[in-house]
Amino acid sequence: MRHHKFPEFPAIRIAAVLALFAWMAPAGAQPMPWEDPAYETDIPATMAESRPGKNEDPKSWTEWLRHHEDRKRWCTEKDVDLLMVGDSIIFEWRRVGRQVWEEFYGKRNTVNIGSSGDQTQHMLWHFQNGGLDGMKDRNPKLVVMMIGTNNRGEPEKRGEDTAYGILALLKEIHAKLPESKILLMPIFPRGDTPEDQGRIRNAEINKIIQTYVDKKTVHWLDIGHVFLDDEGKLNRALMPDGLHPNLEGYRVWAQAMEPTIRKFLGEEASK
Repeated sequence: MRHHKFPEFPAIRIAAVLALFAWMAPAGAQPMPWEDPAYETDIPATMAESRPGKNEDPKSWTEWLRHHEDRKRWCTEKDVDLLMVGDSIIFEWRRVGRQVWEEFYGKRNTVNIGSSGDQTQHMLWHFQNGGLDGMKDRNPKLVVMMIGTNNRGEPEKRGEDTAYGILALLKEIHAKLPESKILLMPIFPRGDTPEDQGRIRNAEINKIIQTYVDKKTVHWLDIGHVFLDDEGKLNRALMPDGLHPNLEGYRVWAQAMEPTIRKFLGEEASK
């Protein structure tokens, strides 16, 4: 996965962020995890709200900023019913998975704002700097989001840090697009075996972020098993590099996601 090297700017404390997340729990509803006083909030400042910078690698910053502006423009060019958000695994629908994209989404009002190499804080910066503003008066019916594998590519970063970054993204999407439903997808399995450290770290994140699902605003779809064999080993015929789907992998993904997409777009149950 291609990474832009961004220096980390000071982050605000997570406790301050979590105080803003009352939007998912209506009056009388079961409190969400971040509203429970027993929930872990007193953690050190993390990456979750830091933003990309431009001093360490000006070329990468320039490329990323250009893509930031492109993604802003794409969201203003047409009405959007389905928005896809994430890192290169989402972005590569535009290239590796293009044929499948055209088949499943070409006739729908769909925009892909995935960005190769992005971690949660980069996507958050994009959102907070106009990335979703072009749709605020015409919210998509559904936002599909999967992100986080790049954060956990660095073993010293805790799963909680990435999970709180994803929480910050959910909050930002809902604040900008309050009428949209959000389909949160757990990070896909990576590495050949269940013992792969990257896969284990991603599973830790997925366990946390599943608690953010309220089935009203935020919904959950786990299709990671379609990329595994009966022994839990990664199917290299679908993910040759152990991380990114190939064309057939994108087809399997689209087929597994299609019933849920049709449901949230209000389409008929059968073609």
